[in-house]
Amino acid sequence: MELEDDFDVLDPERLIQCPYNKHHQIRACRFPYHLVKCRKSYPEVAKELATCPFNARHLVPQADLSDHIMKCNDKGFIEQDIVNQSSGFQREQMNAVSTWQAPPCDEDWETVPVPPLNKRIACLQEYVPLSPCHTPYHGKAVSTMHVLLAL
Repeated sequence: MELEDDFDVLDPERLIQCPYNKHHQIRACRFPYHLVKCRKSYPEVAKELATCPFNARHLVPQADLSDHIMKCNDKGFIEQDIVNQSSGFQREQMNAVSTWQAPPCDEDWETVPVPPLNKRIACLQEYVPLSPCHTPYHGKAVSTMHVLLAL
């Protein structure tokens, strides 16, 4: 039975009652968005509610907050994080040095010969049509070739 309850908690389609309006039944996957919307719609109720420090989806009456903090199921996750940090578990993982190295490259782009401008233009003329196009340059139609050469 307890295992079924755990799966139910993780079900994004399960219905959760809105803390601002008891008649609102919201799917779990939409609940955070609904809370933001209802907080704006019910400002007087929002003033009376306190947010759990372990889970922002838990909104309880301010008078019950300390009792909720003592019993909150999400408190265990935070406590486990604190234990992991104090034991150095996460620091060891973060301090791991990468052994990746770039593969050797035989290309040297600085020594590749660049053809003269007139040969580059001839090459462009072969592949780029000289059709007029409208450009933002001075609002006049210019050829595609002129646009490419301006770049």
